[in-house]
Amino acid sequence: MSKCSKNKNENIEDVCEETVETAETVEETTEEAAQETSEEQVQEKTLEETLTEELNAQKDKYLRLAAEYDNYRKRTQQEKLSIYADATAKAVEELLPLADSVTAALSNASQDDPHKEGIELIGNQLKKSLEKLGVEAFGEVGDIFDPTLHNAISMIDNPDLPANSLGMVFQKGYKIGEKIIRPAMVQVTNS
Repeated sequence: MSKCSKNKNENIEDVCEETVETAETVEETTEEAAQETSEEQVQEKTLEETLTEELNAQKDKYLRLAAEYDNYRKRTQQEKLSIYADATAKAVEELLPLADSVTAALSNASQDDPHKEGIELIGNQLKKSLEKLGVEAFGEVGDIFDPTLHNAISMIDNPDLPANSLGMVFQKGYKIGEKIIRPAMVQVTNS
């Protein structure tokens, strides 16, 4: 080989080596840049996911708090109504002996009694007051016996009334809505 061709081959080899080294450097730089970009994307995704999770957690807390407050509001409203109903029932329970006395006085008063009209007026006022409070009287002769509403004292045979009905009412019962203030004391028919 000639010296010239030897130098050309060496130059070509050197150029080839430099090209390979440059290509490797470019490749490494490209890989590093790609890694940095993917790391930034991963960090951005992670940051986005983290923020989304925090937002969802805050929404969940808010919804739970709103539901808890709504339940609290409903519960306190129900308790207020219950306290009012219990207080009204207790006050009415104290007035029931008066109602029984007025009813007994009216049933025992004769037509000629000068006080009968006054007793009737008192009875009507008491009845209107109880109605304003939502108090209902129950327990009439002929009603069907209900152990949740009536307190059976005795049983009687009465062919004029159906079986298991009220034959006689000794004391009327009273209730407010579904709350029984006092059950009616009654006599129940057998037949």
